[in-house]
Amino acid sequence: MTADLLGLDDVYHNAMDAVSDRDFAIEFLQSAAILMMDLSRLSEELILWSSYEFGFVTLSDAYATGSSIMPQKKNADFAELTRGKTGRVYGDLMGLMTVMKGLPLAYNKDMQEDKQGVFETYTTIMDASFVFDDMFATLQVNRDVMSESTHNDFSNATELADYLANKGLAFREAHAIVGQLVLQGIQTQVNLQDMPLGELQKASELITDDVYQILQPMTAIERRTSFGGTAVTEVSNQIKFYQEQLGE
Repeated sequence: MTADLLGLDDVYHNAMDAVSDRDFAIEFLQSAAILMMDLSRLSEELILWSSYEFGFVTLSDAYATGSSIMPQKKNADFAELTRGKTGRVYGDLMGLMTVMKGLPLAYNKDMQEDKQGVFETYTTIMDASFVFDDMFATLQVNRDVMSESTHNDFSNATELADYLANKGLAFREAHAIVGQLVLQGIQTQVNLQDMPLGELQKASELITDDVYQILQPMTAIERRTSFGGTAVTEVSNQIKFYQEQLGE
């Protein structure tokens, strides 16, 4: 009856297990630690992407502050604090596991140390979740900057290797050829799509002028149509799937 009134699934079937067990608290802290790990990784992305050097996103002023000494600097404070708070949650998890590791059955006064870390962690993950919800809602994505960045690297090298493989060259050989072209591009500061056709053909006669379409970033993205791939249709399917899951 007590379990029913409290909305619990069951009762403990062994009295010693009931008073000695703190697995429920440890499992909560484990899940919280994983959540904070994921938020910390997202924080790192936001911190990098919002920096002047990247400029991929702009954080709302509500979630950033100016530097105390550098007028031009905008600090991603809430992302940095979330990243830092992850260590506190890890500490709460390890703290309780360390308390429990040497205790004989059943109840020991040491177990009074189970609550502070759990309460602190609960407050931390709720605050972090609310902050991230609104921080993403107010985030400005600088699409032009992000798009431009895809034209100034060698992330399309795999596309060129696949292009050669599709023309009958063993991928191993194609990989080596493209590797040399990338090295040449780094040394001359010329991207693959900007190299003259004659220069590309010195590496392989299989390359023709249709290669420039293959080397376009959007072409590369749209080619990955396998389940979970980067093609726009696949990403749209993924978004729909997770929206439905969240709705449930």
